[in-house]
Amino acid sequence: MASGDGSAARAESGTDTSGVAVLDRAFALLGAFGQDEDGLSLAELARRTDLYKSTVLRLLGALEHGGFVRRLPDGQYAIGPAPLRLATIYQRSFQVGPAVEPLLKQLSAETGETASFYVRHGDARIALYRWEPARSVRAAVAVGQQYALRQGASGKVLCAFSEDLSADLEVIRTRAWADSYGEREPDTASVAAPVFGVDGRAHGAIAVSGPRIRLSPPTTMLAACQAVLGAAREATRLLGGDVARLEAGLRGLSIDQFSGGT
Repeated sequence: MASGDGSAARAESGTDTSGVAVLDRAFALLGAFGQDEDGLSLAELARRTDLYKSTVLRLLGALEHGGFVRRLPDGQYAIGPAPLRLATIYQRSFQVGPAVEPLLKQLSAETGETASFYVRHGDARIALYRWEPARSVRAAVAVGQQYALRQGASGKVLCAFSEDLSADLEVIRTRAWADSYGEREPDTASVAAPVFGVDGRAHGAIAVSGPRIRLSPPTTMLAACQAVLGAAREATRLLGGDVARLEAGLRGLSIDQFSGGT
């Protein structure tokens, strides 16, 4: 967190008063609000953005006038209705495929395995997009085909981040990823992570799957999980979602979390 008297605060006492600099500070204020926070005080906003309180107050006034921020009865500030309108416009114009497919191609190249994007459909999961490696021995994933929801890493992720609040899925919700060894097919292993949208819901899961004998070693699965979480984080960012859970998952990764399916 910022200290309250760092580079941004020093910059505002200098000559950088251009419109771009003002916009940067306004965006920093909007970015200071967390998804689960009802409101923030002036002092907390100044601390998080490293801006003087006087500057924060001036910017809040402009943002409130535009509907981007609202002042609460207790004097704290919260996000206003304007970002929701812009998010709705963005969602209407946004197509998942063009954002996800390049990430799957990159993920497959990085891991050397099949990369897929799954969505939940009732009690099943469907692969909407897939990118396969050039190697002849690889995991087969058919686009459009329904697979069992409660088998495989992507299925477990889709269950964990839906209305299913089963206790056995809590570890997946905490880690923001799941792995599997031979659940759908005996010779296949996989690892998956959720992709969140601007509404906070999991809109799908990005997964890497491959031959169990090749993907199961803990060091290999760790590297695959890092790559999957990174791809899910970027997809979430493109969808306007909160990447905090995925970043926490990346920070919490360790090789002792992977058993190799034993």
